[in-house]
Amino acid sequence: MIVEFSVNTEITRIQQVNPPASIPGLRSLDSPGLGSLVQGFAALLWIPQAALLAWAVQRLGQGEGVAAVIWPGAGILLLGFLRAACEAWGMRRVYAAARSRLSGLRARVAAALAARSPLDRARPASGLAASVIAEQAEAVVPYLVRYGPARWRAMVVPLVIVVAVASLSWVAALVLLIAAPLIPTFMAIVGWRAKAASEAQMIEVGDMNAFLLDRLRGLATLRALGAVDATARRLGDAAQSLRARTMAVLRIAFLSSAVLELFSALGVAMVAAYVGFHLLGTFEFGTWGVRLSLGQGMFILLLAPAFFEPLRELSAVWHDRAAGEAALDSLEGLAHEGVPLPGARATVSPHALAVAGAPSVRVHGLHFSHSGEDAFFEGYDLRVAAGEHVALMGPSGSGKTALLSLIAGLAPVHHGEIVIGGVPLSDRTVVTLRARMAWMGQRPHVFAGSVQANVALGRAGVHTPQVEAAMQFAALDDVAQAHPSVALGEGGAGLSGGEAVRLALARVAANPEADLLLVDEPTAHLDTQTAERVADALLELARGKTLIVATHDPVLAARMHRVIRLDAVPEEEAA
Repeated sequence: MIVEFSVNTEITRIQQVNPPASIPGLRSLDSPGLGSLVQGFAALLWIPQAALLAWAVQRLGQGEGVAAVIWPGAGILLLGFLRAACEAWGMRRVYAAARSRLSGLRARVAAALAARSPLDRARPASGLAASVIAEQAEAVVPYLVRYGPARWRAMVVPLVIVVAVASLSWVAALVLLIAAPLIPTFMAIVGWRAKAASEAQMIEVGDMNAFLLDRLRGLATLRALGAVDATARRLGDAAQSLRARTMAVLRIAFLSSAVLELFSALGVAMVAAYVGFHLLGTFEFGTWGVRLSLGQGMFILLLAPAFFEPLRELSAVWHDRAAGEAALDSLEGLAHEGVPLPGARATVSPHALAVAGAPSVRVHGLHFSHSGEDAFFEGYDLRVAAGEHVALMGPSGSGKTALLSLIAGLAPVHHGEIVIGGVPLSDRTVVTLRARMAWMGQRPHVFAGSVQANVALGRAGVHTPQVEAAMQFAALDDVAQAHPSVALGEGGAGLSGGEAVRLALARVAANPEADLLLVDEPTAHLDTQTAERVADALLELARGKTLIVATHDPVLAARMHRVIRLDAVPEEEAA
């Protein structure tokens, strides 16, 4: 657990989103949008432009003079303006649709991650998730903006052009048809390798970001252990490995372009050679019974490069396809279902079952274990009276944090029952029950932002007066760097360890409605004097409320009403 909160505060934001097990829709580009259709229409306008240009050349060859090209020139100009307008409008439409789809995709992936339990050992590292959602996901936009319309044009435009060419010369059309399949064949071969290289590159980027974020969080520890230089060397090795993978992707992209340029140049050259020899009278075959005129030959020559243009464009964006699909794979990997967070899809009003007074807590027949590991609890029973203060003690790994998390409804119970204030904890009631809980983790996480935002946590009704009162309660009002308007860095840069713990106390104090306090190791890693102040504040805050504390601190445990030991055989003893 990385953040202290009124347990219901952040989780209720997830309730309106049903995270999918996979991300449908973005894989399918078979149905082009209106923007892609308009861009394809713009590409087809070259055919009448080429016809007008060939007609003008034909008339000039017949000696009609400059006046013969005025009307064809005007038509070419008008079609050019229309073509540019359609291309621009279509591009804007496609880009807007791509950004919208990416935003929806990011929202669904973020919701899927938020709907997974904090106890899920398979949850992606935060650095990796942030890299994929914020950075790698951007590769989806070029994939949708460039590759989707390019593929649509490559499917339609060459077919229309080859029909137009075949109406004049079946040989020229046959040359185009023979050259065309070679291009996608070699592009597919190169594309398989490009996709694998892009996936490897994105994995490298995610691992590097996760490593960097982890080391930045533990920079103080690294300095204390003298491991900064070793970490820098490892980071440098990772950067060199990423550079090598990036260059491999670029080499494949250039190879794809070279293959296309070669075959398209050969195809155009063969068409030009045939038309030239046919106009000279060397070749008499290949037409429909009549020799091609100068204008007809010019029309074929103008269409031949346009036949390969959509394929060339497709080759140019082939790398975008590989990078985009690799990004989608990474996003879908984040969206896979794991250990669910109870109540993530609930729609119950947070205060529908609110009950006044400190609640009792009863655990009966509890069974729980992490996936593939030995069970923490097998038929475990626990009773905490309303308003009672209880300390959970036991060796590391005995399940103290897990038990608190299960009571908070942060992981599903395999078997057994948890009842809070007479209300069984279930998917239907967990949202409501969290509204009366407050959680304080053993490692307070401070977000980048103001002190006030870190205390309020976006909760309704928690404004500046409430924040100032909570900070005064936590004895932070005399700390200069803890003023409500002061900005804090990610991870609490600017606060000491003890001040960060007191900030966590202020978060709990800012939620007076919470009458069940779940606290995990509040005095760990604190000096004796600070630990005593934190314990005093915690007990004052817990007056008239139910308090369950997981701790190794015997001094804090002695101040509770009762101590419960989580050993092989649960045992209760009076404090």
